[in-house]
Amino acid sequence: MTLQTNGGEVDFEDWYGEEHAALVRALILAAPSEDLARDCADEAFSRACAKWERVSTMTNPTGWTYRVAVNVLRRRLRRHRLEATLLQSRSSHRDVDAPPVPDDELWDAVRELPERQRVAIALRYVADLTEAEVAHAMGVRPGTVAATLSKARTQLSKQVQPSIEVTAWQT
Repeated sequence: MTLQTNGGEVDFEDWYGEEHAALVRALILAAPSEDLARDCADEAFSRACAKWERVSTMTNPTGWTYRVAVNVLRRRLRRHRLEATLLQSRSSHRDVDAPPVPDDELWDAVRELPERQRVAIALRYVADLTEAEVAHAMGVRPGTVAATLSKARTQLSKQVQPSIEVTAWQT
C-alpha cells in the first residue's frame, strides 16, 4: 500500500507513522479524554487503511483522515450525550426499590427464545424501555416489537409454571 507524493511513493505504514501522533494531538484538544482522542484517531486510520487504494490517490489523504476522525468524535460525543440524557430521564422516573429478580426458571425459558425475542424481552422488561424505544434500539417498527413481545410472552407462558399464589382479599 503506497501513497503517491511529489517525491515518490509513501507506504501506508510510513504515512501512518508520520501522521498518527499529530492527529491524536489535535483530537486531544477537542475530546474530553486522551483515550477517546486515540480511539477516534485509530478508527480514522483503520478506515484509511481499509480504503487505502482510494485514499492514497486523494489530493490530501491526511485531511480526509482528519475529517473522518472529527466525524467519529462528533458521533461518539453525540451518542454519549444522548445516553446520559436517557439515563438521567430514566433514573428520575424509577422507584427507589429495585424490581424483584426473576427466578432461574424464567431466565432459562428466556434463554431458549429466538434471539430477536430475547433482545426484545431484555430491552422491554430488564432495561425498562418503552416499545417505541425498543423499536428504535432494534431498528424495527413498533408493530414488529409488539408482535415479537407478544410471541415471546406466549412462549414463556407455555414454558414457565405460574409461581405467584393468588390470595383473596379478606373483608
